Amino acid sequence: MTVLLFRLFLLIAVGIIVFSIGKYVLDPKRKLERAKQRGDFYLLDDVDQVRKNVLFTVHGALFYGEKFLGPSEDSFEVVRIAVHTDDIDQLQGMQAQDFVFLEKELTVRYPKAEIEWRSPIKEVRKRLKT
Repeated sequence: MTVLLFRLFLLIAVGIIVFSIGKYVLDPKRKLERAKQRGDFYLLDDVDQVRKNVLFTVHGALFYGEKFLGPSEDSFEVVRIAVHTDDIDQLQGMQAQDFVFLEKELTVRYPKAEIEWRSPIKEVRKRLKT
């Protein structure tokens, strides 16, 4: 009886460990952090949840996009995304085409949304365009 109980607890423990490892490997925030370290592009977003902000990274810079819901022609949709970053030093090395790429990626997911770049990104974009 105790051997059977021990085997059952051992099987449950192995199941919990396998589940935990799988959950860690598939965690989207871990993928975002890994892409940031590598300098790759990664966009973390839940399209169905308007209250959840958009997180994305490119060239090691982490951006936050705050979604705003509003009326469109026939329904309520995301009409504005305000993008900002916490660390301006991460913007070093970014070029104008990087910001155009980011706008395209956001527009693909939210076609009716206007992309608003907040300070200091707005100033950096103006300087890159001239």
